[in-house]
Amino acid sequence: MKPNVREFDEMTPERFEKLKNTLSRRQPDLRVLTDHVHKPHNIAAIVRTCDAMGVAHLHMVWPHDQFGRFSKTASGSDRWVTVHPHQTSVEAIELQKQQGRKVIAAHFSDRAIDFRDYDYTQPTTLLLGQELFGVSDESADMCDEHVVIPMQGMVESFNVSVAAAIILSEAQRQRDAAGMYDKLSLNPEEYEKTLFQWAHPQVAKFCDKKGLPYPALNEEGDIENAAQWSQSVREVPDLES
Repeated sequence: MKPNVREFDEMTPERFEKLKNTLSRRQPDLRVLTDHVHKPHNIAAIVRTCDAMGVAHLHMVWPHDQFGRFSKTASGSDRWVTVHPHQTSVEAIELQKQQGRKVIAAHFSDRAIDFRDYDYTQPTTLLLGQELFGVSDESADMCDEHVVIPMQGMVESFNVSVAAAIILSEAQRQRDAAGMYDKLSLNPEEYEKTLFQWAHPQVAKFCDKKGLPYPALNEEGDIENAAQWSQSVREVPDLES
């Protein structure tokens, strides 16, 4: 379908300013990795928590041929968080380390520390295990640290999405105290790309499908010369899905 200027996503200066302010507080070096967490309410809750705490990227161990199931499960809540699927936990953990982040597992072990004693101001990925079995032994061995939430009752652990919220709240507290939300951390290319995707998701989807660059935005967040741009791309042939 060709984009029509009348179908462009509506934007107000106030909303555009909110999008920019939210993006400016994103923490690209603080990430979450879930290992086959699959229950819909847990996935949606973790994504919402990531957004609330300024986590820009969520990595998920979820086979690529089944990733459509995640998209349906998330019900659109992943619009504000970039999701990266992985086939195995080994692959996902190795990638985090290669990119310079420590990996800490929410996992009870002899070397586990109180989650509040970890320094979350350093580049970090939080690993959360599957609902029933938790973090696997192989994944736990690969992690730099294990953290636990002290329990005072009869149950042994929190629900995975609750644990994510508690631990990321501490990460947010530490980073806020260090002033890390007061400066732009995203690189300029990711900032501009994500801003456009947030402001004009339908146009962004069209451009991605066609392999076209995103059009420029004006100070109010509208597409510059929208009618002219819309007319120009009508000559671009449709690509096969």
